Order: sequence, then C-alpha cells, then structure tokens
Amino acid sequence: MRFPLAALSLLALSQLTGCTSQSKQENTAQTGKITAEASAEPANAKVDSSEKPATEARPMASNRAVSTGDSTLDSLTYAPEGAILPQKRIFAYYGNPHSKKMGILGKYPKEEMLDRLDREIKNWEKADPATPIQPALHLVAISAQGAPGKDGGYRMRMSDKTIKKVLKWGNEHKAIVFLDIQRGHAPLGPEMEFLGKYLKLPFVHLGIDPEFSMVTGAKPGTKIGSYDAADVNQAVQFLSRMVKEYKLPPKVLVVHRFTQGMIKNYKNIKLDPNVQIVMDMDGWGPPVLKKDSYHDYIQKEPVQYTGFKLFYDNDFRKQGSRIMTPEEVLALTPKPMYIQYQ
Repeated sequence: MRFPLAALSLLALSQLTGCTSQSKQENTAQTGKITAEASAEPANAKVDSSEKPATEARPMASNRAVSTGDSTLDSLTYAPEGAILPQKRIFAYYGNPHSKKMGILGKYPKEEMLDRLDREIKNWEKADPATPIQPALHLVAISAQGAPGKDGGYRMRMSDKTIKKVLKWGNEHKAIVFLDIQRGHAPLGPEMEFLGKYLKLPFVHLGIDPEFSMVTGAKPGTKIGSYDAADVNQAVQFLSRMVKEYKLPPKVLVVHRFTQGMIKNYKNIKLDPNVQIVMDMDGWGPPVLKKDSYHDYIQKEPVQYTGFKLFYDNDFRKQGSRIMTPEEVLALTPKPMYIQYQ
C-alpha cells in the first residue's frame, strides 16, 4: 500500500534550531513516519522466527578496557556484559531532550519519562515473561535540518553537553543508549567519527536513519532518503573496529526503514560477529498498515534481527486508529527483538 507524504513539522524544527540539537519534520510513506527533526528513519543471511544470530559474538576481554579521554564519560560505569541480542529484548524511548514534539524522550521531564519507561516495560514483560528486557534511550544525536548550515551538511550535531546528559540518564538507569544519525548531505563517515568517543563506552550503540540520507541532493524532508548496503556495511565496519580495538562487547546497529527504497541492495549487507544489526520498522499508522510494512520491508528482506516502532501520538492520527498492544507486536513473525516508542 502507498501512503502520501505528510507536511513538514515546522514546530519541531523551530524548537531545535538555535539550540545545540536538531529539528525533525514529518514524513510518511507506507505506514507514514513522523520524524520530529527539521527538514528533516540487507541482508545476506536468512533468519527464522527464532532469530538466532548468524554468527557467535567474539568474547570480549573487558567492559572498561579503555579511557575515552573525557573524565565525565569515564565516570559512567554501567557496562552490560556480552551480546545483548537475542538473550534480551531491547526496549527504547526515542527523541531529543530539546523537543517535546520529537518523541517521548523529550516530551516529559527526566524522572517522569524514566518512570513511564519502567511502567511500559512491565507491560512487555507481562506479554513475554520468558524474554528479559534491556531498557534503552534512543537519542537523535545528529539531526537533519531544513537549512544547509555553514558547511552545507543540512544536519546539526548535538552538543557534548546534550549527549552527555542523556548518557548520564542511561548510566543512572542501567539503560543502554543509542546515538542516532540523520546525516542530511554530510558524509556518514565523519558523523560516526564525531560520535566515536561516546561509542567507546560499552553501553552506547548506534542508529542510522536512511530517511534523511539525501543521496539525490534534495533538501531533507522534501523526499525520503536512502542508504545502500555499502553504507550499512560502512557503519558495521566502523563499529566492529571499535569493538576489536577497545575490547568492547558487541555493538548494536539500528537501521530504520519504512519503505522499499530506503534500503537498497539489502542482500549485500554483510554480518559481523562484533555487530548486531536490527532492521527497525519505523512507520506510523493503523495496525493493519504497520503489519503490512513489517511484512513487506522487514520480514521479506531479512538481515539479522528485527525491530518495531510505536508512536504514542501518531499511531492515533487516522480516525479509528490506535497503538498496537505488546501482544499484537509479539505475534509478528519474526518476533521483534528491538521495540521503540516515539
């Protein structure tokens, strides 16, 4: 099924422009995703519904084997042991603390947000008592923008202060943290390098959003962007090098997707024992449309693990629509091992 693109969310853009954060706009296709930033969400091996990893993760020597060179970051001591997937299901709250419109992460004050996270996790534990849950915070750390900026990159990097704040929240709450990249026109490599000192921490992982990868040169938000398998492989190789160099547990890479064209040549994506790849169905809409998108773009084009995104507000936008229950999401094949709420 096809769905029209939604209008740009100027309110979210105005909230983030001018602070060291990002803006996000609204973009929908298939199930229709709302991204809250400014003008601005593979696979070679088949997986069955049990989602067994294709390769065994390499054992790590130590969770805290390296200094980041930043005393504040080095004071963060949370260090989960070993590979997270499929031993645990990751449950993430998404957004940016500078924007109430971008997602649940910034909609409420810290303590209320974390309390809501814990209460929501209980619903998922009840739905699947056999699978432990790993709490997570998913920060849009590099946000696509409607203006080019000084270097023409059409993206805004969050300040060190903003990123550290969310990392502290995760550390205190025993939650892993994802740093998400919406590259705009900027090359992916330097954006990952910018986040490198944070990714040295064992509880910090990476997300990349094809929606705002503007390979055609279009302004973010005017068209849906894309990544090729080569780009996903570049991110995998970057993370794998970090795992090996700093003796870290395997990293998780979340790749957002809600249309056919957002990921090209998925069969050429290469698995790596040091990186766990999650293809995340990142669209909003009625349950039937979300299920269709999961089937068409995630299940039919498998990579390694799968994810599913739910929207507290936008899954209700169409008349008669509603947010899916944990039981409904867990009835999908394969069962998503990464759950994200915006």
